[in-house]
Amino acid sequence: MGRDRAIPSRTRASLIARMKDWQDQASWQAFFDTYWRLIYDVARKAGLSDSEAQDVVQETMLAVARQMPNFQYDAGRGSFKAWLLTTTRWRIIDRLRQRLSSAQLGASDSEAPSTELVHSVPDPATVLPDQRWDDDWRRNLLEVALARLRARIDPHKYQLFDFYVNKAWPATKVAQRFGVPVRQVYLAKHRITVVLKKEIRRLEREARSKWPPG
Repeated sequence: MGRDRAIPSRTRASLIARMKDWQDQASWQAFFDTYWRLIYDVARKAGLSDSEAQDVVQETMLAVARQMPNFQYDAGRGSFKAWLLTTTRWRIIDRLRQRLSSAQLGASDSEAPSTELVHSVPDPATVLPDQRWDDDWRRNLLEVALARLRARIDPHKYQLFDFYVNKAWPATKVAQRFGVPVRQVYLAKHRITVVLKKEIRRLEREARSKWPPG
């Protein structure tokens, strides 16, 4: 555990550290590509519309950017994963409150405030449950890792892996479909799985950076 904690502060050629340089557009784009879908999806699951969820993504990314210039590694602070959860929760709540304000403005003076509307804004801790966030976090990292691997792995080998693992075809059917021995299907699965796990661990190390709560 001590060694894992030391890695980010000692070597940190990671994305989050490099994002302190506002000119490093490649790092910023990589960060956005890694996390935007996670933020968008959980906002949609919380009941927001497409445009509202897109606003949550942009506002959350701006909150991240504002933290960058003053970022300092601190093992005593909360993790980036938890900070991003809290930040996303509040951005979702802001959107739900805007709905409430718009609905109240649309009501006539003779109408009393709707009890349903008043209680329609949930508690920040419940709008995005920790377990759902954890599940979506892991799923998002898997999808990002797969997307990155597709750009580096031989397309033929990735197809074998995709049909066998992702599409759950029997190995014999995959072998027949692509005209290869069954052992090549198993070999593609083994090799790509090893690389995939390494990529996920790399993404997790980046996200393990300690973050000063905003």
